[in-house]
Order: sequence, then C-alpha cells, then structure tokens
Amino acid sequence: MEVSVGKTIGRRLFVALIALGSVLGFSFGTAKAAEDGYSIRAQVRDQVRTADGKADNQPLSGVEITVTDANGEIVGVALTDAEGVVIVSVPSRADYTVSLNEETLPSGEKLDAKTPAVQNILTDSFITKTKVVTYFTGESQTVRQPGFERVAQRISDGIRLGLILAMCSVGLSLIFGTTGLTNFAHGEMVTFGGIATFVFNVTGLAFLGSLSFIPGIRPDGTFHIFWAAPLGIILGGGFGWALNKRIFGPLRRRGVGLVTQMVLTVGLSIALRNFFLSRFEGRTRPFSDFSLQRAWDLGPVNITPRDFVVSILSLLILIVTALGLRFTRLGKATRAVSDNPDLASATGIDSEKVIRLVWIIGGALAAAGGVFRGLDEQVSFDMGGRLLFLLFAGITLGGLGSAFGALVGGFVVGVMVEVSSLVVPTELKTAPALLVLILVLLLRPQGILGRAQRVG
Repeated sequence: MEVSVGKTIGRRLFVALIALGSVLGFSFGTAKAAEDGYSIRAQVRDQVRTADGKADNQPLSGVEITVTDANGEIVGVALTDAEGVVIVSVPSRADYTVSLNEETLPSGEKLDAKTPAVQNILTDSFITKTKVVTYFTGESQTVRQPGFERVAQRISDGIRLGLILAMCSVGLSLIFGTTGLTNFAHGEMVTFGGIATFVFNVTGLAFLGSLSFIPGIRPDGTFHIFWAAPLGIILGGGFGWALNKRIFGPLRRRGVGLVTQMVLTVGLSIALRNFFLSRFEGRTRPFSDFSLQRAWDLGPVNITPRDFVVSILSLLILIVTALGLRFTRLGKATRAVSDNPDLASATGIDSEKVIRLVWIIGGALAAAGGVFRGLDEQVSFDMGGRLLFLLFAGITLGGLGSAFGALVGGFVVGVMVEVSSLVVPTELKTAPALLVLILVLLLRPQGILGRAQRVG
C-alpha cells in the first residue's frame, strides 16, 4: 500500500511539473535564446536618501552614454529613456569604457563626487551577459527626517506589505480550514503568479504578436501590465486547480494522511523553487511597466503612484473576498466545510466542489500577491518562499483555519515587520513577527479570531 501511494505521488508530481513547464518553459526558452549576446546596461539616477536608509532614486532621461572598446572605437552611443536606462549591445566579453556626457544632464544636476563620468569595465566583470553601470547625481548624504515622519513612512510601507500578506494568507488559511492541509508550497504559488505575469509582460509570447492590434499587446508578443497581471492571476487560479486535481484530490480520496500530504508539500516546494531558479535564474527582475516612478509627497509620507494603486487594489480584493465569504452561497458553504466537513456533507453541501473552488481562489489570491509584490520589490525565483513564514505567522496570529483571522493577522504582521525596522537592523525586521508567532502558540494557540477547542 505504501509503495503504491509513493508511486501515485511521484507520478502526479511529475505530471504537475510537466504541465508547469508547458506554461513557463517555452517562454523562458525563447527569452534565453534572445539573450545570447552581451550588453551593457547604463542607468542614471538622481539620489536622495531618507532617514530609514532607503534611496529614493529617480530616473534621469535624455542623458548621453557612450561605450568604447579597448582600442577607443565607439561601440554604441545612446540616450537614456524615460526610466533612465540605456542598453548597448557589445560583441563579446571584453574590456570596455562607459562614458557619460555631463553636458546632457538636466539643468542643475551634476554627478555625485563618488560617481566618475568615465567607468571602465573589465572582461571578468561580465558575471552575467548584462553588465550594469549606474551613475548617481544629487547629494549622497543621508537626510535625517523627524521622528514622526520616520514612523509614518514605516507605517505606510507596513500597510502595503500587510495588505499583500493578508491577501496571500487568506488562500493558505482557507485550504487549511477546508482540508486540514498545511501547504508549505503556498509560497511557490505566490512566486508562480509573479513569474507568469513576468512572462506575459517582459519575455513575451511571439505567436501572440499578431494580436498587436489590440491595445496593450505589443508586436513582440509582450503585454502591458494591465493585461499581464490579470492573465497571471488567472493562471495562478488554474495552478491551484491543477494541484488539487492531479495531486491532493486523489490523495484525499485514497485516504492518505495529512502528515504525508504535508511532507509532500515540502518536497513540492523544493522542486518548484529549483524549477523556477533553473528557468528564471537567480537575479531579480522588474516588470517593464511602472518600474521607476517619482514619489508623491503626501504629508509626512512618500509613496509612488504604483504603490498607491497596489495598496488600493489589494484593499479592494480583500473587501470583495470578505464580502464573498460572508454573504455568498459559496462563502457560506466554505465556512460550513471549514467548521465541520462531515456535517456540511450531511446537509447536502458538495465538500469536494467547495474544496476545488477554494484551491482555485487560493491560487488566484496567491498569484495576485505575487504580482503586487513583484511590482513592489521586483520578481525573483524565491519571492514567495521568503514570505512563507510571515504568512504562517499571520494565519496563526489571526486564528488557524479562519479566513477573517488571516486577513487581520496578515495585516498586523506586515505592519509589525516594517515598523520594527525602526528599532532593529533591517536584516532582522522579520524576527519580531516570528517572535510573535512563538508567543501566540504558547499563550493563545487559537489566535485572535479563533475559537478555543478541546483536544483529546
């Protein structure tokens, strides 16, 4: 029996990875072929540093960049675009000189004293096929903000992170509530949403270039983020459906224990993370739209239009999700299955159908979180994995299996993570959230909105 179950798990995991490869593999194979040549990416930024140590770097367009080879021959000359970036293709890995024409800088701008106008690139510095050279203008000293403004800025950043964590936590909590499964691969479901959107937005699908007559679809097969994000979220929901259909649904019907399924999610998480690494590579990459913007000054808080819109959309998604759980038939059925699956089935509720829809909704919400996190901090192969323990902290704080508890807990943890950077080093800002996780498990295991239950 154990051998049969092991073969079933392995076979279904293999099928799931093949399906995932069919979605992402072709696209990134095309991208790799297009990146065979070497290039130099020069970017010009006007830097201003705030009290929390973050650089509010604004792009400078129209700045002339010249690349010459070791013999002094010009390889390329170009002006920076609206994002302050220029990419010059070079024939091979070799020594080059990158020069910035200071006369083309905007009026009143000058290079920082620590940034030379001429920078030399050596052959060995091409660790990847693209070598990045950055020029800074403006003052480099740290600008100290008043204490109130520092706190307000951290709270603003924490609200944005908290909304994203709450959105991702709801799906994780619903899956646990309806199936009892602790899904350690949920972080990779978040990553899937970010990478799928990146495929549509940056890599492109060449065969869709024929649809360029539709606004938002470009001739090279890439989509504007307004198209790419919904497509990525839809694929995220499909990914959740596939995991339930091909792996966890059959295992439930075979009576495989929750511990075995939980161990499977750990292995699935490792497999997916390494798959993403092999296809996406290890560096972080931005979406092609809204990657660099000037921040708005809203009183004591600085926020870019992109982050403001992300916060509003996250809030709207959470409100719609909460209202759906509270008032719709599916929401009531989901809460019934979470409270007592056997009793729900006895009253005529199709528990398997509810669980299937929960996986779809959970996958879509996780993908939305991946898209918004990618807009906030760029896309990487482990972006969801780095949020996983914060998600567990959120649903534990709010109450295991409670969707509304996950909303509250995820939001509180996000704010706590950002505000804690005022008193602890930035590298340790997640430690207080994990400390709260330990204290909640010790003092109030049912969480904020959970109900105490008798065990044994």
